[in-house]
Amino acid sequence: MRDCLNHRAGFDRVLATVAATFLTVSAGSALAQDQARSSAAELAIEAAIPRPEPANVPPPTASDIKLDTTATVQDVAKETPKEPVKADAAPAPAKVETKPSDMATTPAADAPKSETAATEPAKTEPAKSEPAKSEPAKSEPAKPDTAAAPAAAPAAPVATAPAAAEPVKAASNVPAADQPVADKIKDILGAKTSRHFDRKNERAAVEKFYGARDFAPVWTQAGSLTPAAKGVIARLKDAASDGLNPADYPVPDFAAATTPDALVDAELKLTASMFDYARQAQSGRMHWSQVSADILYPEHPVDPSEVLTKVTTAADASAALDSYNPPQKLYKELKTQLAKLRGQGDGPVIEITDGPALKYTPAKGKKQAEVVVQDPRVPQLRAKLGITENPSDDHYDATVAEAVRKFQDGVDMKATGVLDAATVKALNSPKRDKQIDTVLVNMERWRWLPRDLGAPSLGDAYVILNIPDYTLKVMQRGQQVWTTRVVTGKPGQHATPLLTETMKYITVNPTWNVPPSIVYGEYLPALQQDPTVLQRMGLKLEQNRDGSVHISQPPGEANALGRIRFNFPNKFLVYQHDTPDKYLFAKDERAFSHGCMRVQYPDQYASVLLNIAMPNEKYTPERVRSMYGSGEIDLKFPTPIPVNITYQTAFVDDAGKLQFRKDVYGRDATMINILKNNRGKDLENVVAHAQPSYSRPATTLPSGVAVANNGGSSGLNFFERLFGGGTQSPPPAPVGRKPQRVFTR
Repeated sequence: MRDCLNHRAGFDRVLATVAATFLTVSAGSALAQDQARSSAAELAIEAAIPRPEPANVPPPTASDIKLDTTATVQDVAKETPKEPVKADAAPAPAKVETKPSDMATTPAADAPKSETAATEPAKTEPAKSEPAKSEPAKSEPAKPDTAAAPAAAPAAPVATAPAAAEPVKAASNVPAADQPVADKIKDILGAKTSRHFDRKNERAAVEKFYGARDFAPVWTQAGSLTPAAKGVIARLKDAASDGLNPADYPVPDFAAATTPDALVDAELKLTASMFDYARQAQSGRMHWSQVSADILYPEHPVDPSEVLTKVTTAADASAALDSYNPPQKLYKELKTQLAKLRGQGDGPVIEITDGPALKYTPAKGKKQAEVVVQDPRVPQLRAKLGITENPSDDHYDATVAEAVRKFQDGVDMKATGVLDAATVKALNSPKRDKQIDTVLVNMERWRWLPRDLGAPSLGDAYVILNIPDYTLKVMQRGQQVWTTRVVTGKPGQHATPLLTETMKYITVNPTWNVPPSIVYGEYLPALQQDPTVLQRMGLKLEQNRDGSVHISQPPGEANALGRIRFNFPNKFLVYQHDTPDKYLFAKDERAFSHGCMRVQYPDQYASVLLNIAMPNEKYTPERVRSMYGSGEIDLKFPTPIPVNITYQTAFVDDAGKLQFRKDVYGRDATMINILKNNRGKDLENVVAHAQPSYSRPATTLPSGVAVANNGGSSGLNFFERLFGGGTQSPPPAPVGRKPQRVFTR
């Protein structure tokens, strides 16, 4: 029986030896693959660690390796009288161990400690835990191949990845040639100075942007301009084409920058000029508050971080920077016209001398031959009109005659193509320069308007009213839906303000709440002369508990607002409305109101807006008129419609012709004066104006004045009375921009 058991034990040991050999080879193969994936840094660190070499230790044989998954360590020890392998049990894991401290604390003869140290790291990598269950010291392959020895070492110690605990610092992303420039940029931005950027948001954006790229320059590489830099420089130099001043965006001389200090200075100066261009292209060279107290547009400043990212990552940096200019079609048409005007006026001043009239006569079949006259003034005429073909030719041919005709058409002359005395005078007059100035300030005003004029959910629908042209248009999906004539405010204190707001509702049969400016400026003085004047006009006077006065006119056919009021609440207290004074629409110049805008066909206007806001309701002018009566009816829009009040003294009409209108409020003259006395960035400063007041002082009424509600104040100020009681509040004005006056009617 005992012999059988010994025989069984011997057989088990043979199986264990075979299994150990198989597992060792597998572990060595897995480890070799793992080591092949090691980083260069890990291999370098391993190579630098000294390896203790076992002295005079013969390679282990298969009989020396004991692996029995059912036996204990003590059983294996009993079956193995000699343990030569124990002597190099500790050095075996040291061959792959990369931690010198571990080697120092693992004695070569301490087999239990070696086993513990070899098996514990295996917990960090389950994939290699099975080989770690055996004695690591006994899992060295039988092959004496020295190259295979490290690969066949126990996998468990490698799982600790000691090299990862001491990572090698990543190399800088900056090319060696640009490192001196990057170091200088870092030093300059690290210093708390504002040498290049005096705006906090711009400085913060620059620090973040360059810091993220290890302060590497973006406009140069190894001292040469990058494609992005070339695009930005091209756009800055062409700023005049967009009505801007190239002198405001200086381009540094990179060719002369031969040192790191000079390259850094040029780098940051170009970045600063790019910021200035983007900011002024989007918001204007001057802030609208510099021009008048009756302008109020929403602010839309640029984000310097967005500018840096957008321009430097774009395939076309010039186009990316150009995108900060207004996107509207009317702006782009003015840009085209500006180029044409300058083409006829660029270069030295050319005076066309007086002389006989020059006329080109084309051929008409066989009966009439072509007539081309010669004159020594023609070469100067070609230069004046921008004709580059045959510049020295003195023949007044078809090309010259057509250029003269286009010039005449552009200055509102009869387009005959004949160079007569009147045309020569027009060519020599400064009128062309005045037209250029007018186009420039109109392009500037486009920068004040929102980038998106319409409501996206309504097909980009919006209302746009041009004060100098006295017209109102309803636009949707880029097309004109409807247009009408309007009457606007008188020049002076009753000028119609420029603004962008949203129309929230229409009131049919409105009450006219007389604005304080009219109450205290016109009606109360009239009461001193005639206490019954308001009664005879159908007006109602109320005196509040605080002594202030409110005057109103009830709905009706004679109401000053007519039958409909179009409400877009604003601080100026203006709106659009009907009027009983229809005769004024026949006049060419229609600046007659106290600031509000009178619409020629309000019933049609109302139906157009209602069908945009509520298309399923199918409103018609007839349906709107059927609501006329004595009680107010509010028709609220589910989605408000933007209203843009503009001042376009130069615009391109539907036929593609450049049109000019009278500067009725003197806005052009003010802006031209500001631009020609350029104070640089001072033009962008906001001018503060006084807030409007909706309350008025107590008033002593003369005897005989009928008071409808003496002391019975409703508690509402004028804004609340006008735009919806206590449910509405005055729209906020931008910081520092506070309108002065109130207008209506």
